[in-house]
Amino acid sequence: MSTPKDQPDFVTRANDEATAHGLAHEVIPPDPHGTIGTERFRRSLTWHIARRPGGLVALAIQYGHLRTWVSAGYAARSRDGIHDLLDVETARATIDTVADLNADLKDGIGISGPAARRAITAATTAPQYTGTVITARQARQILANPHLAVYDNPHTLLMCVYKRDKALCHRGLKDTTSLDQCVPACANIARTDQRAAGLQRRATVLDQRAAQVPGPLGERLRSNAGRLRDLADAHYRTRTTLQDGTA
Repeated sequence: MSTPKDQPDFVTRANDEATAHGLAHEVIPPDPHGTIGTERFRRSLTWHIARRPGGLVALAIQYGHLRTWVSAGYAARSRDGIHDLLDVETARATIDTVADLNADLKDGIGISGPAARRAITAATTAPQYTGTVITARQARQILANPHLAVYDNPHTLLMCVYKRDKALCHRGLKDTTSLDQCVPACANIARTDQRAAGLQRRATVLDQRAAQVPGPLGERLRSNAGRLRDLADAHYRTRTTLQDGTA
């Protein structure tokens, strides 16, 4: 269990490591607001998890674990602590996702896929939340809103506009998306120009690898590259934008 005296020790150790490796930019500066306590530390950690690719899903899973394993005594204290914190940071990250999408769409970025219209609808709600301080109560309302369930993971090269009854990643057996098990035919998929460009770049890398390996392995890599280019081509054929009035 972490104690208040452990936090300065952590900062000192982290700074010693940064200095030893010549990473001056990683040094934790003196905090004008005082000692870094466990509450602020976990808030920072949660913030960074929420904003990593797949972080929203990770937080949703962790949130469920915390509900089940914390002891009765700790749960009573933490209900207004770590649980509310997870809600708030997850909600903030959700709003960040739809706000970024809203900004991209206004800049002329195209979007395609069976869930494209739902993604656009979610993006249009972003301005009402941008710049506001989200309370725990507001966070729970945001997370309960099915129209804001948008997950963007650059590594999967697609956006999941999650709707439980349409999800093919788990056939409706749970309430969170599985971005590592996306099915190309899923009705929850949307893809932006950036993700389509990512498909093309990945296809180029696969072709380069295929040229360096013999036989079936090379053929498999070229086949995967062709599949990715087909997905990118389909995006550019069917993409819509706010500016052309078809979105």
